[in-house]
Formats: sequence, C-alpha cells, structure tokens
Amino acid sequence: MTTEQKTDPVVVDVPIAYIKRPAPLDEDSALLAQDLRVPNDFFPGAQLFIKPRASVSAIEKNISDRAFFSEQEILAATETSPLAGYDVKDLFVSYDGTRLLFAMRAPEIEDADDDEQPSWNIWQYDLTEDVLSRVITSDLDAEFGQDTSPAYLPDGRIVFSSTRQQANQALLLDEGKPQYQALDENRDQIASVLHVMDGDGSDIQQISFNQSHDLDPMVLSSGKILFSRWDNAANNNSINIYQMNADGSGLEIVYGRHSHNSELTDEALQFTQLAEQPSGQLLAALRPLDSNNWGGEYVNIDIANYIDNTMPIASQIGLTGPAQVSAVFDNVVIDGSISPGGVFSAVYPLWDGSERMLFSWSQCRIYDPEQVLVEGEVRTILPCDDELITDPQTEAAPLLFGLWMFDPIENTQLVINVPEEGQFYTDIVAMQARAFPADAQQSEEFDQDLANNGLGRVHIKSVYDFAGIDVTEQGIAILADPTQTPIDDRPARFLRLVKAVSIPTEEVQDFVNSAFGRSSNQLMREIIGYVPVEPDGSVLFDVPANVPLAFSVLDKNGKRVSERHQNWLQLVPGEVRTCNGCHSRDSETPHGRADAEVDSINLGAANTGSPFPNTNPALFADLGDTMAQTSGRINGINYPTADIYFEDIWTDPAKQTQAVSFVYSYADLQSPLPITVACAVNWTNLCRIQIHFTEHIQPILSLNRQKFAENGVTLLEDQSCLTCHTPEGEDGLAQVPAAQLDLRATPSTDNADFLTSYRELMFTDNEQELVEGALLDRLVIVTDENGDIVFELDEEGELILDGEGNAIAVTQTVSVANSMSVNGARSSGRFFNIFNSGGAHQGWLTPAELKLLSEWLDIGGQYYNNPFVAPLN
Repeated sequence: MTTEQKTDPVVVDVPIAYIKRPAPLDEDSALLAQDLRVPNDFFPGAQLFIKPRASVSAIEKNISDRAFFSEQEILAATETSPLAGYDVKDLFVSYDGTRLLFAMRAPEIEDADDDEQPSWNIWQYDLTEDVLSRVITSDLDAEFGQDTSPAYLPDGRIVFSSTRQQANQALLLDEGKPQYQALDENRDQIASVLHVMDGDGSDIQQISFNQSHDLDPMVLSSGKILFSRWDNAANNNSINIYQMNADGSGLEIVYGRHSHNSELTDEALQFTQLAEQPSGQLLAALRPLDSNNWGGEYVNIDIANYIDNTMPIASQIGLTGPAQVSAVFDNVVIDGSISPGGVFSAVYPLWDGSERMLFSWSQCRIYDPEQVLVEGEVRTILPCDDELITDPQTEAAPLLFGLWMFDPIENTQLVINVPEEGQFYTDIVAMQARAFPADAQQSEEFDQDLANNGLGRVHIKSVYDFAGIDVTEQGIAILADPTQTPIDDRPARFLRLVKAVSIPTEEVQDFVNSAFGRSSNQLMREIIGYVPVEPDGSVLFDVPANVPLAFSVLDKNGKRVSERHQNWLQLVPGEVRTCNGCHSRDSETPHGRADAEVDSINLGAANTGSPFPNTNPALFADLGDTMAQTSGRINGINYPTADIYFEDIWTDPAKQTQAVSFVYSYADLQSPLPITVACAVNWTNLCRIQIHFTEHIQPILSLNRQKFAENGVTLLEDQSCLTCHTPEGEDGLAQVPAAQLDLRATPSTDNADFLTSYRELMFTDNEQELVEGALLDRLVIVTDENGDIVFELDEEGELILDGEGNAIAVTQTVSVANSMSVNGARSSGRFFNIFNSGGAHQGWLTPAELKLLSEWLDIGGQYYNNPFVAPLN
C-alpha cells in the first residue's frame, strides 16, 4: 500500500456524493455504538455533500441543509450557532447516474414525546436539475413509518425497508385483531421489512414478511432484489443474504448461513451494506451486530459459486473457497483492538472497468506510548507499526476518516477528501451510469386463479430428501410401494403449517410476559392447518399468501418428527414454489437456494399413463410427477384443514386390503375448540388454530370422565384427571397427587401467573409425601461420593449438634421431572406414554384430545397464543 497521489483522468469528472457527520460521541467522548438490530437509530449532525468530480481540489456542495432550513438560516449558521442536527444515510444512485436516493430524518422536535418525533423518510436528489425532494410528499403518509435503505428498481419504482408493515396490518384486521406495527423477535424494535412504491411515493406495497428486520436492499444485474435478513426465530440470531423478485416472490437464501465465524473477532460477523461489483461478485461489510468502531471488514463474495464461505453450490462441488476475500486491505481487524489496516466505514465500486473503489478510511494511528503526559499538552499521535501495535502500553488514537480512491491494479490510493479531526464519512457513492438490471418482477411459475383467491402453492418433492440424501432406511422407492411398506411404517404422514403471531408494542397491548409460558423462545404461534404427506414423501398444497409460514413433518399420531422450521417462508398471491425436501439446522450442505442444491432424490413417475409400482391404478401418473402431483391432478390440490384426515388412496384394492381411514377432529372434543364457530363450518385462508392453555388445555384436564351404567346412576369407572391428580382426596383429606402431578385449575403457589396444572406439567418440582396428614416436600439424607452421610458444619468446620447432642444430617428435596416439554410432544413421553397401547391410561383421552395436546406442545407449549387474550400487565 502506498499513499502516492496522481491524476486520474478516467474518473476526474464523475460526481461523488457522500455523508459527513461529526464523530458520534457520548458524554464521556467515547464513540456511540451502532446496532444493526436498531436500523432507525438517530445520530444527528450528518450532512449530504456532492463534489463535481472525485478530486481533492473539487469544491463540495451541501445538498441536504435546504430540506429543513432557508438560505438565510444556512448562511447565518456558525460553529458556535450551528443548524439543528438532522441525520442522513443509505445512499443509492440511479442507473443513469443522474439521481440520488437516500434516507433522511428531520431534526428532533424540542420537548416532543418519542411518538411525536419525525420519522425517517426517503428523499431524492436530481443532479441535473439540482432539485431535492421527499419522495412521499404528504406529511401524514411520510410519517406513517420509519423508511430507510432505498434503492431504485429497473422499472423506476423504489424498494425500501420500512416499519409500515402495510400488508401485515391489513391481515391483522382480517384476522379480527387491531392493526399495529409488530415488534421484531427480540421484542425491542418494530420490525423493518421490505416495501416497494412508485417513483412518486404512491402505491406502497409490502413485499417481505420476516418477523425481524429485512435491510439494505439492492438490485442485482439479474433484476433480483438482494438484501440482508435478520433471521431471528428461536435460536437463530444472524443476518444473512437473501434475494427475491420485485413482487416478493422467489424468496430464498443466497449466502451466509454458516459463514459468520471469523478470525477478525470473537463475535459473529453479519453481512450488511451489500453492493454488486462490476465483476458480478458481491461487496459486503462484515461487522458484529453491535459495534462502536463505525466500521467493518469489506469483502468480495463469490455468490455465483458459493452459498457459504467454504461451501460451493452443488454444480461446483470440489471448490474449497474461501468465497469471501478482503476487498481493499487484508490487515483490517474489527474486534475492538487496534487494526493495522485502519478502519473502513464505506466502500463503493466504480463502474468504469478499472476495478477501482471509493472508500471512507481512517488510517491506523496510536498515541505515542513513550510520551510523558503534561497537563494541558496535546498528545502526540503516531502512525501504526508492528512494534507499536504489540506494545501493551499502546493506546489507539481517535479515528480520522478521509475519502479515498483505491486502485487494486496499481496498488495506489488517491485522497479525495483530506481527513478532518472529529469528522466521519459514513457513505460514499459515485454518480456514475451503469447498466440497467434485468426486470425480475414475479415468480417464474404463476397461477392467476391462486392469485385471485389470495393463495400460493407449495410442492415439496420429498420430505425424506435431506440436501440430496435419502434418509429413509429402505429408500423411497420401497417406502412408496404399499406392497413392500405398510402404511403404519411410513415415518412421515402429515405436514403442519405454522404461522407467526405478530407481537405488539406495549403501547398497543401491554400483556404479561408470562403469556409466553415456560419459554418465550417460540413467542406465539398459530396453526394454518394440516395436509397429508404421500408415500414417496411428496406434498402439494395451497397456502395463504403474504403471511410468514413454517412447516413441520408429523408422524401418524400428529406429533412433530422433524426439527422446527425456524426460518420464515412466504408466498405471494399466485406464486407456485417447488423445493426438493428438508434440511437439518446444523447441516452446511446447500439448501434453500434453487441453483445451489443437488438434484432431488425423487425422480417421480417413470412413465406417463401408468400408476406408480403396485399402487391404485386409478391414480395414473404423468412422467416425472411425484405422488402428490398425481393426487393433486386427479383429486384436487390440498388446502390445509384444521382436522387431520387420513384416507388410503394408494393401496390397490385388488392386491391388498386398504388401510382404515381415520380423522382427528375438533368436533369430537368435549371441551372448547381452538377455532371459531365460523371456521368450524367453513375453513378459509383466514382461519387459524389458536391454542391457549387456560381455554383449551386445562378444560381437557378438568373434564368429567365418569362412566356410568345404563341406569345412569351406578358409577362404573372414573377416568377424570382430577380424581387422582389433586392434593385432596374424595374424603376431603390430604393425599399425594398421583404421579406427583397436581392438575388443578388453581393459581400456582410457585407462580400465580400460571395455573397449578401448567406449572406442574411444564416445570420440575419437588416430590411430596404425606406426613401426619400434611403434604410436605420429601427430604432425603445427603451422602458423599463414598456413600457416607454428610453432616451440617458450622463456619469453622465443626459438627452442628441437635438438642440431644447428635450430629445433624444434611437433607435435600427430591426433584420430580416435568411431564411435558416445550420442545414438543415427542419430547413429552412421560405424559403421553401412559395413554399409549398398554399404558396405564390407554383410551382415557380421545385421539382428538391427544392431537390437540400434541400440536400445542409442538408449537412451543405457550400459555397464550394471542396477545389480546393474555392478561394485561
């Protein structure tokens, strides 16, 4: 690296735009932190400038002050009487190089409440006309949400990130809830997701439905919108790179799921500030979620050939990576220690074939460690070298950002703006024409009838396909043959469709935190319904459009056998999506990106007009069709149902007896249904299964299950849960609840927010015993590793004696494990096993009741699944 400066006739006349701001410091003169999870943070003092060419001698022009101040106010402003601070960020240049999009927030209103302060708006500057304008002209409409990260689409519309959540709010109203802007899955900020609008700010449409933030959209040369998505469901907490079409269809991950660890820092690095390079590679900033150095490591990523740093797409198997390499200097450190390569806060590629880049950079510099400090004396600042950096007495000097141009071919950098103490440059772009992207407006497969009904369609080729590996023991060909594999031996029988529940702010609904139950990991969930999995593992079904969805694979009892799907899917109206199969969370093999995956293990039908081997001849296939496609063509496409239905359509009755049909139906419940009366009659795309412990689970436990003789008087058997699972017997005397499990609908003595039954089922407890007519925690004597009794000792290590002079043994309570788990029904064997064949309570609960209990646990065992049903704080 050298700081040699020389003229550059190729780019000297290209205007550049940049944002300059005072160093964002707190009261102790320390840098304020930037948190990627708080995209609407306000750091006042930023200003937008343009230079007519990329030269240190070019005169900069402020183009943002005029948005809020008159010419007289601007001229009168001084260092001692500055203009009120506003904020600017997220620069994006039009493809012809004449217009500039950005986000800007007006100065704070003195003494106004937070909800009365200005919001972030999208602004546009026309270089040719020297005109600055807000894209959404109406004050009321502009202040409806926090609008950031704008980018031009090829057709002149604008994609941006916003808290407006317009489609989500409309859906809430359709679901019978009030309209509100939902929080992210950390419940800290309103989720900012992608929207599009016309160039004049009209016709705003929401196109992404993540439950946390979707940020930094840009348009690839393919026309696809590339953006940073905060995957934050349950145990996820990472920002990865996704893409979609301009209408929101074709959502898929592009890169980064397993590429967050780095030698640069102990913290996981996230992918932000995306920009396509002229080479087709992707420029991205790597930085922790929370950082106070206002910079990142900028890398070039080969997204054409890789889905992760060392994982190529399937067609490029054999490549080893790395997919991401340093874009400028390779000695940048972002772990908070001194970075030999300095600090970058913005990088922008030039589109002139030169491979050069503009960037904002602070050279590595430190205070002289040998200087003897004298009060009032200015500390000496030195440039870094290896010896100084390794000196434990070395202290980093304040960042000093300037604007530069880097030529990787010549390995030179040219100064554009000389660094100024106390000034940061946080965005830079060249107002330079580049090729218009292609126009990727909607999904390649589109069905107008689905669109008219607000539906999308999903085809899973086989749930037994895990990234190209057949996970069945015998292979799907044998599994799909009814003569070789009995129906009850198929591991996957049904698919459950789960929907996220939007969590409101406290201002909208301040409900108790205990509403989530034992764990808030899954927040709140609703169920769209159930569809069958065909013998070859294929599934074909319609889904409500424009809602965040996840799928779970179930066994014959309706219990989840797959991992929870912890990434939100979406389909736009009319979209038809096909995926090969499933994926385990820890697997790094390519999945979720169509051009990255290996071919499906399910080759489909071998012939047209013939049935699948040894199956019902009435179900004749077309070449290449899965069983789900064949059934859909002949019997109709499945829409999820509230009840779980099974009908053996594949067994050839001429070869063997068809299996008995069954249904787990809510209509068979003797307790309240978790669906509305209207939906019980007609299940539509607005119907939801919504389960609350107090309303739907406790009534199962409290139900009177006495069985009488025909005379209606003689009690034959009492299978009521509360006959035995209570601390009080029929005689009114204390008793130990059966299985140490108290299932009463009384407030828990451990946590009054829960009923006793919920607390006993979901939490560990102390074993109790009956002592002289009273229920007490059972105590046992503690022994050491040699089996010897442990006695109580005083502070000096001497034995403590009782009144009779005997040593006192140390005792402890005996723990009783919880019967149910928020991990799901199959993790709750202690409860369900007694209802199985041969179990002590076989037949005591109905299949419909067991199905309701299973689905409730599978989605997280929440106490409530609607914020507006939960008690208020």
